[in-house]
Amino acid sequence: MTEVDWPRQEVQKLYGHRIRVRVCGLCREGNQLLMVRHRGLGPTNTFWSPPGGGIQFSERAPDALVREFREETGLAVDIGGMLFVSEFVQPPLHALELFFAVKIKSGDLKLGYDPEMSQDNQLIEEVKWMHFDDIKRYPVQEVHHVFQHCQSLDEMFQLRGYVP
Repeated sequence: MTEVDWPRQEVQKLYGHRIRVRVCGLCREGNQLLMVRHRGLGPTNTFWSPPGGGIQFSERAPDALVREFREETGLAVDIGGMLFVSEFVQPPLHALELFFAVKIKSGDLKLGYDPEMSQDNQLIEEVKWMHFDDIKRYPVQEVHHVFQHCQSLDEMFQLRGYVP
């Protein structure tokens, strides 16, 4: 098994062939957006997306997003209004994603972790603030598909309803 295969197999085992409900947070600082880079996902082994993750049974969506931000970024956040719903379909993965506006309350940005993954198989490789133009320079398969629906950070925060 190659280094690229192991995270894909673990992700497929944990999340594959079922619909997952996820929360994602758009956290803006000036003209930058907080982003997380995952390895082992997508065709190029690199995938940038806003912080977020799966909702656990009996957990409310805003509480899940607070937890996910703490796990992935080390930041304590306040959750604003829900912006839009998106659907991520990349077989064997399928997720309904609820996107919320997020504001930082406290903490220092740091590289976080995925508690579902083993210590040796962590997916999160980098967490950083990115300018929207830099995000758009990545090949489309290396960034979350919602970035294809807007041309600026302001437009992203204006997305509403269902974003395919």
